[in-house]
Amino acid sequence: MTDNEALDYQSELEETARALREVNLMMEQSQGELAKITQRNTAISSHLQQVQKQGASIDELKMAYDSALDAQQRLFIMRGQLEKLQNDKTHLEKYKTVLDEIASRANTPSSAPSATPGGSPKSQMAGIEMIVNAQEAERQRLSRQMHDGPAQALSNFILQTEIAMRLMDIDPAQARDELGDLKASAMSTFQKVRNFIFELRPMMLDDLGLTPTLKKYADAFKEQTGLDVSVTVTGVERRLEPYLEVMIFRAVQELLGNAARHSQASLIKVQVDLGNDLIRVSVDDNGKGFDPETLKESSNLGLKLIRERAEMLGGSFEIDSSSGTGARISFTVQARN
Repeated sequence: MTDNEALDYQSELEETARALREVNLMMEQSQGELAKITQRNTAISSHLQQVQKQGASIDELKMAYDSALDAQQRLFIMRGQLEKLQNDKTHLEKYKTVLDEIASRANTPSSAPSATPGGSPKSQMAGIEMIVNAQEAERQRLSRQMHDGPAQALSNFILQTEIAMRLMDIDPAQARDELGDLKASAMSTFQKVRNFIFELRPMMLDDLGLTPTLKKYADAFKEQTGLDVSVTVTGVERRLEPYLEVMIFRAVQELLGNAARHSQASLIKVQVDLGNDLIRVSVDDNGKGFDPETLKESSNLGLKLIRERAEMLGGSFEIDSSSGTGARISFTVQARN
């Protein structure tokens, strides 16, 4: 390791230690705030129970429930923030451990760049940082989906149920309408939860393998986005090694999402060739296209991870696109039979 590289690692180590101290301080502050919100939530819940027992009017009951739901949502958000900070702390601690190890090797006279297997320490650290950032971005996305979707819907269910129960003796017809709305909301939320679980980890992938899962996901993606999505599989259909199936599925999932979010496409074609020695995957869209050179300065971790993983598995990654001509993103991985 050169002197400049050693200085770079020392600077990175100091920056990581500083970030870790800030996260610890924020955790302490968030834990104090969480305790206050928890106490407030308990007090509001107690008030709500009193309002229910006193036989208050529908308007008074609704106001009490609005306060209770607001307190519950604040509690949910604060817990999510604390969980995110804990994840940040865990990642930073792991990152600091690796940096400490590299710095220790750099200070050892017998150390040399060639002693680090699998590439230079700098390239290894770049890979680690990319994976950590991608994992954190995914956690943030899932947290937002949970808060904006199922968590919010479940809070509304509680309110709708209570209103229907109160109306049962006062206005049965309106109570039935409330219950009908509640049933429709529950069915919609149930479907969203199923889609959410499928995106997290489709059980089909373990049970039936890559091909049926890709086709099922494409159908669901088509229904959700309105895009014309097709999946074509050639070669010998067979079960692959679990890590290969997961890698290919996640890559296609990422590429479909990118096409839907950024390309303004109406048609997306996924092609998978299950060769004996090499597996080829390509995702084509008829969107606006882009200049591949812009990806070098882009923050799109998904594409960088696909490239990294494909090359780690003995394959390649290619982008064929230009402005106004759509895009084809393809990669290969070595088959393991």
